[in-house]
Amino acid sequence: MNGSMTVILTVSELNEQIGNILETRFDMLWVEGEVSNLRRPSSGHLYFTLKDDKSQIRAVIFRSFAGRNNRRPFFEIEEGMHILCRARLAVYAPRGEYQLILDAVEPRGIGALQKAYEQLKARLQAEGLFDPSRKKPIPFLPRRIGVITSPTGAVIRDILNVTARRFPSVSIVIAPVRVQGAESVREIVCAFHDLHELGNIDVLILARGGGSLEDLAAFNDESVARAICASVIPVISAVGHETDFTIADFAADLRAPTPSAAAELAVPNLNDLKAWLVGTQTRLVNLFCRRLDQDREELTRYRERLKDPKRIIAGHRLALDDRWERCSFIEQQRLSAERQKLRQQQIRLEQSGPLGRIMSARLEVEHLKNRMISACRFILERAAKSWSVNTTLLDSLSPLAVLQRGYSITRDLPEGRIVRDAAMLRTGDSVEILVSKGRFQAEVTRIFPK
Repeated sequence: MNGSMTVILTVSELNEQIGNILETRFDMLWVEGEVSNLRRPSSGHLYFTLKDDKSQIRAVIFRSFAGRNNRRPFFEIEEGMHILCRARLAVYAPRGEYQLILDAVEPRGIGALQKAYEQLKARLQAEGLFDPSRKKPIPFLPRRIGVITSPTGAVIRDILNVTARRFPSVSIVIAPVRVQGAESVREIVCAFHDLHELGNIDVLILARGGGSLEDLAAFNDESVARAICASVIPVISAVGHETDFTIADFAADLRAPTPSAAAELAVPNLNDLKAWLVGTQTRLVNLFCRRLDQDREELTRYRERLKDPKRIIAGHRLALDDRWERCSFIEQQRLSAERQKLRQQQIRLEQSGPLGRIMSARLEVEHLKNRMISACRFILERAAKSWSVNTTLLDSLSPLAVLQRGYSITRDLPEGRIVRDAAMLRTGDSVEILVSKGRFQAEVTRIFPK
């Protein structure tokens, strides 16, 4: 050993210093390569090797990547896929290995984009986002149409020209957005939110011109698809050419092959409506006239079948007169029979001589009357004597007679109990004193013991 001081590091310290240098030097970087040795353990993390034709490096996508800042890839990473990822370099000290921790992923190449498109389409379809039962009907005659597209270019001019030609009075609200690029997805989603906040929008048109699969990437994004499905306003998708199909087309309530076709589907033709109204009016008038003629013919048939009301009334009058005469004749016969019966009863009554029986009954009634008067007088006299005796006895027993001799009756208040013992009272109690003539109240001021 020389005289200089030699620093001795442990393996852990060496790995830690190497890690600090690498993580500081390569804080965030973009790396492109091919996926190999892909593993999906039960932890939910994704482990694989990123390689090219000369080298390779370990890489990991943690489970939290799916929920962080909504940066979940819109495709499933598969073995052999070529990807571009944003990552930071980290050292795993226990094994002295370094690896990439991915923060963002996107496919590379047309084949990868098509694969991501097919994976997202299958997943959203399995969730039911493309189910025809959730499609909302497009209103027949919208008053206000919202258009989400680029404010420049032929798309918006085509939509405005078609709507102005077909139905000039319809109102158009344009939500200008970028239809491709890094910010296009965010702007399209915000446009859906803004138009819903504005209100009074009857239908939405999401439109852009044709382009390559990379150009249409914003309309194959999951966020845009979910914004379309979450819209309470019906959405018409008009993205690309007639042969182009995007995720937005499947999520929308109606797909139009071109932006101009979307405008034609959104509003009817005013001239066609006017012609339809004229034709409908003509058909209604003709139908009314035919119905009126049919009613007139039917009325004529009824008149022919119906008899003259005067003849019917005359017949009823004759029948009524006949019944009246019959009733009068029957009533006269019945009255004559009753009169004859009454006369016979009078004769029989006179022959039975009721006057004698009446005189005999009168004498008996008079006798009974006299007997009743005598009995009543006797009973009254006996009752008067008994009354006089009982009155004298009652007067002798009445407490009033005692009061007339100077005695009194005392009751406590408010109960009204007769005071028979001074112990029933307390000093300050109120009492009522009854004397021969009247009563008065008094207050107990002193109680003498017995």
